Amino acid sequence: MSFRLQPTPAARPNRCQLFGPGSNTKLFAKMAASAADVINMDLEDSVAPSDKATARANIIEAINTIDWGTKTVSVRINSLDTPYWYRDVVDLLEQASERLDMIMIPKVGCAEDIYAVDALITAIEAAMGRTKKVALEVIIESAAGIANVDAIAAASPRLQAMSLGAADFAASMGMQTTGIGGTQENYYMLRDGAQHWSDPWHWAQAAIVAACRTNGVLPVDGPFGDFSDDDGYRAQARRSATLGMVGKWAIHPKQIALANEVFTPSEAAVTEAREILAAMEQAKANGEGATVYKGRLVDIASIKQAEVIVKQSEMIAG
Repeated sequence: MSFRLQPTPAARPNRCQLFGPGSNTKLFAKMAASAADVINMDLEDSVAPSDKATARANIIEAINTIDWGTKTVSVRINSLDTPYWYRDVVDLLEQASERLDMIMIPKVGCAEDIYAVDALITAIEAAMGRTKKVALEVIIESAAGIANVDAIAAASPRLQAMSLGAADFAASMGMQTTGIGGTQENYYMLRDGAQHWSDPWHWAQAAIVAACRTNGVLPVDGPFGDFSDDDGYRAQARRSATLGMVGKWAIHPKQIALANEVFTPSEAAVTEAREILAAMEQAKANGEGATVYKGRLVDIASIKQAEVIVKQSEMIAG
């Protein structure tokens, strides 16, 4: 292991992030009552320019008045290339209560983007005497963002989570697709005349996971656009979970249960993980560094893998 140990990410559930536009106040109470771990009220893409100020006021009122329970409450501000983002930050930090947990920064292209928002938040927190520091989460949505993903992940101690925004990412990369996540029709290989589809988002997700895990940030998969395709959503979520991501967005309430299903370790997986830990404890007592479990070799690396599953299960249960 490197002398520089990987920091531990925030210990909170992040299986599902439910999005809703700040211009639709009827959704807020429903979002609070949902089974999502994280609530993302949106000021960006889902809000028309003429509604930005009203949506901002709506979100501030919702933060201050709705019982959000144990959910993580986050607001997606407008991107830094717009005239709206600074007012989003100022009004949220000056008017919203300390029930605000995170601010999501979209379309991050470099570490300096994080620095700019962090500096503004820090100044307002000091001026307003806020005792709870607001965390940050970011979306990688461009060629620049993925090229600079390591620096972005290390940019601020406030940073807790990072997501892949497939639609804007595809546009920035010049990808010939209008799909948001999932398998793409023309991204396939041929073998013996048969088509085999692979995952065009795999490499970007793997880069995000590596950058996040190196810096103690939670890696999260972004949206899946076809909310009529439950199987497609599950497939994408399972690939993401296998790669090391901790959760996925829901852009429709029906996707919440799907995300929670995939990113909650199954009872069988938790049982097996506990059995592996017990087997390794016995091996250790016997002075052995490895043992056999169900016909396969398990060793110290297996302990780390099993501990991830057990800790995740205990955190969700708690």
